[in-house]
Amino acid sequence: MQQTLDPDRVQAFAGKLLGDLGATISAALIQVGDRLGLYRALAESGPLGSADLAQRTGASERYVREWLANQCASGYIEYRTESQTYLLPDEHAAVLADEESPAFMVGGFQTAVGVYQILDKVEQAFRSDEGIDWGEHDAHMFCGVERFFGPAYRNGLVQEWLPALEGVQAKLEAGARIADVGCGHGKTAVLMAQAYPASTVVGIDVHSPSIAIASQRAAEAGVADRVQFECAGAQDYTGRDFDLITFFDCLHDMGDPHAAAAHALGALREGGTLMLVEPMAGDRLQDNLNPVGRAYYGFSTTICTPASLAQPGRCGLGAQAGEARLREVLTHAGFRTIRRVAQTPFNQILEARR
Repeated sequence: MQQTLDPDRVQAFAGKLLGDLGATISAALIQVGDRLGLYRALAESGPLGSADLAQRTGASERYVREWLANQCASGYIEYRTESQTYLLPDEHAAVLADEESPAFMVGGFQTAVGVYQILDKVEQAFRSDEGIDWGEHDAHMFCGVERFFGPAYRNGLVQEWLPALEGVQAKLEAGARIADVGCGHGKTAVLMAQAYPASTVVGIDVHSPSIAIASQRAAEAGVADRVQFECAGAQDYTGRDFDLITFFDCLHDMGDPHAAAAHALGALREGGTLMLVEPMAGDRLQDNLNPVGRAYYGFSTTICTPASLAQPGRCGLGAQAGEARLREVLTHAGFRTIRRVAQTPFNQILEARR
């Protein structure tokens, strides 16, 4: 076998894995930089030496110096040889330091760190065909998912996605009832309540610790009088006569997405709308063999599919289901009019009506 190997291809592939190894360990150091405020300090100050950065952030200079070396070798931070200072370019700061930026990606790395906390459970799931319940993850996962999807929600939901729905914005401005299914920490529920003060929102999630955080977030935002939260599953929440029901990056995590969509149809008032936000994906495997697909298949293997397989129904839809499969789920539930109204590099937004 050794005699048939192409040494150039072996070397090239080993080089690719070396790059992935560097990215893997650097993911942990991205978390360190985020937690200590190293990126934010560099973004606010311009070029700094390691001692100045350490002083500004209250960190050890020796550790900061080594961290900076990794970040420069990774291409995240630039090193200025003559002044021996370090610069975080504005374009990189938009991705690493500015949580309000639509390009902010640190939450994704926080989510990946969360995966490593349950690696033994993932291995056992492969061996047993059992699932991993969402509640089995640690706080890295819940906060990481919120921070990963949050920039897109903040910069797209009110500005583009809701206005793209047929007749919905007028209802929201006049006063409508909204159900946000799979609301997590309540970010989208709060955003909608802030944007449409005449409307009310019910956030629904099966994870009670997330519901507690969501209630706190609504109170902090001053919208607790118009946002309520219910700890319930997607098939058994009690509300009815909603004008709008939303699913943000969660339908594919459910054990029975068909039943969840059917329950939503029954909870909508006549003329109501379902808005489905799901990860961006093509309908065929070959359509998703790209950096976005690589990340989402990774998260799907370790988070989304195990979550679905831990629930009754065990559909295992996966994060890269694609629009055709999502349309099939919605049509099976009884929705008749389905269209894609918006998209981003990471999400597709579908509107479904009777």
